[in-house]
Amino acid sequence: GSRVNGSAAVAADLGKETEFILGGWCLRGHVLGLLVWALIADTPYHLYPSYGWVMFVAVFLWLVTIVFFVLYLFQLHMKLYMVPWPLVLMVFNVGATVLYITAFITCSASVEQTSLKGSRPYNQRAAASFFSCLVMIAYGVSTFLSFQAWRGVGSNAATSQMAGGYA
Repeated sequence: GSRVNGSAAVAADLGKETEFILGGWCLRGHVLGLLVWALIADTPYHLYPSYGWVMFVAVFLWLVTIVFFVLYLFQLHMKLYMVPWPLVLMVFNVGATVLYITAFITCSASVEQTSLKGSRPYNQRAAASFFSCLVMIAYGVSTFLSFQAWRGVGSNAATSQMAGGYA
């Protein structure tokens, strides 16, 4: 299709791609991360350092995702145009994916060692492991999509140069 020329059109197109990434996959990861947080918090996690790490990852990334969500919700990223947002989102998503990989492995490896099979804490920790795996996948998909937005998949050389290499 035809494209409207101008940096405003490129910025709007860039915003749509980024809003899709944040609105879809990060929101799924955000809700599932809240489930991980709630399931672990309802057990005596403070007795085991491994669950302290899982809680840190879940709460920290939940808060950072809220900050990004608010930035995009109120379109503050448009006012901070000098920040390469596709690159920032890609780096955040890579970091979040790596942190959730470690949280998933830690949580999964600790279930059998920290609770009796069939007990309520065992079931909650097993569910937290499952949801941390889903969050890890959601952030992984967000990483892939933000990489494509950063690389400019679907744009041509003219729009890429017009946006200063960030389209």
